[in-house]
Amino acid sequence: MESGPGPKPDWLKIKLTTGSSFASTRQLLTRHSLHTVCRSAMCPNLHECWSKGTATFLLLGNVCTRTCRFCAVATDSRPSLPDPLEPARIAEAVKSMKLRHAVLTSVNRDDLSDGGASHWAETVRAIRAENPAVSIECLIPDFNGSAEALDLVMSEGPEVLNHNIETVPSLYRQVRPQASYATSLSIIDRAKREFRLATKSGMMVGMGETAQEVEASLLDLRQSGCDMVTIGQYLQPTASHLPVSRYVTPDEFESYRSFALQAGFRHVQSAPFVRSSYHAEAFSPTEPVS
Repeated sequence: MESGPGPKPDWLKIKLTTGSSFASTRQLLTRHSLHTVCRSAMCPNLHECWSKGTATFLLLGNVCTRTCRFCAVATDSRPSLPDPLEPARIAEAVKSMKLRHAVLTSVNRDDLSDGGASHWAETVRAIRAENPAVSIECLIPDFNGSAEALDLVMSEGPEVLNHNIETVPSLYRQVRPQASYATSLSIIDRAKREFRLATKSGMMVGMGETAQEVEASLLDLRQSGCDMVTIGQYLQPTASHLPVSRYVTPDEFESYRSFALQAGFRHVQSAPFVRSSYHAEAFSPTEPVS
């Protein structure tokens, strides 16, 4: 058995920043009783993003019904019921933060008949009613592949429809035991083919995949109609989560970026600390989609 990747290299050492907006962002989120994936998933970019006055809102609570081995979000088969006031509070927070591009994501809610899709749609409508000029990115779960649930969200016409494949297919049983690689690709395909949305996906590396598998997955995404992609280093959130297999070098990330651009993605972010909603405003939803 491998002993692990060893100590973190210099390129994975974060210099914490707490700009003037950090405290106000934290206070605003607390005041509105809102969850963020930044905090719930222990994102390494929390200080940077909050210091810039940005955050990714986490819908439907901060407890997930699935047990993905890479994710720091708490899990339970029976989370609390969705908060009916959450959509309005998120809309008000978007307004208070003066966001131009709002990013929404959620836990998986397999305990709900529609997976929480109606709550998603209500939140998008609430944001638009309060902030008509804001573009919206929906980083959605798979809703168990339900076309009806997916259509509830996609029919709201978010400027970006984001759904992560997370890893290569050979690692799904180990990394995402309750998910399906084929289902995730079909969600991107449906968003593009049926709704003509700008599409985005993301994956983590350093879990035991090969470079050839990463490239094959990038090609699968492009064939499924994915416009934009993020690639970042997996970092083990706690000792009980999946161990890191290796630390991918910055040069390798640059190689993946070049490959993705050559494959036809219109926007690529590939670097150790990249996450699916990192610098999301740079993934311009105003460019023509393929």
